[in-house]
Amino acid sequence: MTKTYVALTAAVVAALLGGTALYILRPGESDALAECRGGQIAGAKIGGPFELIDETGTTVTDADVLIKPSLVYFGYTFCPDVCPLDNARNAEAVDILETRGLEVQPVFISIDPERDTPETLADFTDNLHPRMIGLTGTPEQVKAASQAYKTFYKKQDDGDPDYYLIDHSTSTYLTLPGIGFVYAFRREDTPEQMADRVACFVKNAPAAQKN
Repeated sequence: MTKTYVALTAAVVAALLGGTALYILRPGESDALAECRGGQIAGAKIGGPFELIDETGTTVTDADVLIKPSLVYFGYTFCPDVCPLDNARNAEAVDILETRGLEVQPVFISIDPERDTPETLADFTDNLHPRMIGLTGTPEQVKAASQAYKTFYKKQDDGDPDYYLIDHSTSTYLTLPGIGFVYAFRREDTPEQMADRVACFVKNAPAAQKN
């Protein structure tokens, strides 16, 4: 079995499990940033342009939103446990980073445009962190954003049009201005572990791309 085949197999398994991030080392990316990845394997490109609707009902793009180091999560406000816990963890990591003099913004992208109106998102994000940005959109806009970040979601068909659950991936994506996606965190990562790794990326990124 060749090394290439082993790497490809590992990438596919990681994508299916949703527990290990995939990335591409961009041309000219510094060794310092590569070291911050902690050995995550190479794979398909993650991240890219999106057009969504923010909590005020305004149409925004990734260029409008991801202007600072950001922790991006795809979920939905009616999620009974995983989404609130993951985003509370993200918010705690952001607060830890703030004590270190680093400003990072948490971003929540809804995969449930049928129920998650801008107003609903505002209530959800305001309860988690004052700087958390909530985004929704049309089903087509949400699908395009999800596909850009290689996330998965599927509405459970239980016959109830109002009370339903959505199966979805649970990674949190770190993006840096001028660079884009650099790392994906797993659910098992603690706020402290997230803060340490984010700090590594932010401090080692080119000065013009930190904020």
